[in-house]
Amino acid sequence: MTETTADLTAIADALRSHDRFLVVTHENPDGDALGSLLATTLALHALGKDAVMYLAGDTPLPHEYGFMPLGALVRTAPADAAERVLVAVDCAKAERIGDPEVVAQAPLVLNVDHHHDNTRFGDVNLVVADASSTGEVLRDVLAALDVPLTPDLAEALYIAVVTDTGRFQYTNTTPKALRLAAELVEAGADVHAVFQQVYESVAFAKLKLLARALERAQVLEGGRIVVSHLLRSDFAEVGAAEPYSDGIIDYLRAVEGAELAVLIREPPRDGGPARKVSLRASVDELDVSAIARTFDGGGHRQAAGFSSDASVTEITELVRQGFLAQRAAARA
Repeated sequence: MTETTADLTAIADALRSHDRFLVVTHENPDGDALGSLLATTLALHALGKDAVMYLAGDTPLPHEYGFMPLGALVRTAPADAAERVLVAVDCAKAERIGDPEVVAQAPLVLNVDHHHDNTRFGDVNLVVADASSTGEVLRDVLAALDVPLTPDLAEALYIAVVTDTGRFQYTNTTPKALRLAAELVEAGADVHAVFQQVYESVAFAKLKLLARALERAQVLEGGRIVVSHLLRSDFAEVGAAEPYSDGIIDYLRAVEGAELAVLIREPPRDGGPARKVSLRASVDELDVSAIARTFDGGGHRQAAGFSSDASVTEITELVRQGFLAQRAAARA
């Protein structure tokens, strides 16, 4: 039995043998986080379990995922949280859950993820670093539990896979991911509806926010780095919530010759670090998660991020130095 198989069995056994769960994911969730959150909850309900979805904080969910059936999602920890097994999905660090108390008081923590830099903070961990998404990892867990793929469950998993593979265009698009997508479509996932809602339902305020980021974009290192930033005032002036900045960095990464895209933004809310930084790589040799970890952040090799109180200029220079250091190491 391989280590991954043993971990999968341990997670399935824990889900099977307990009755009450609190399902969580990382703050500022993306499609994989929300799809995995919903899929896990639906699967536990199918097994007759008592499961509550919880997302810490009050930051609005991304507009493009408003069509998902997340009406039961709670934003405040339930009173009996300390009595529920905590299931963390798509979360590389316990800190990213955003509520340290629910982690500390949980009688058992189950950690299911695909980030290669996951800290294994759970009592039981299933981390499959070569999986396209946490949704892909969860499909194997649900198969081990004999949970049937209903259309709702299949669509939640499909959202997780299609968004984390960039519509099956990123390098994490493996044959397994494509086979899984076919299985989910056969089970009832509505490909056209998901595409329309996630990629063709852009709020006008998000478009205006994108215009600000593109206007400020600049190239460094002969065009190999493209960087831009958003100010807190930008969000207020165009009427955009914080999640509206999601996806903007993909426009920066698409610039011809760009190897690293950087988006620095000031969250339109009080509290927390002054700035959040998203990093995207366009070449396999560049590991942006390594750059992010120098700022106590993390993520994937080609998509990572961190928070900082440094200025936009200071962050830009530090990231540039990290890029050059990786490039020098690659040539050595």
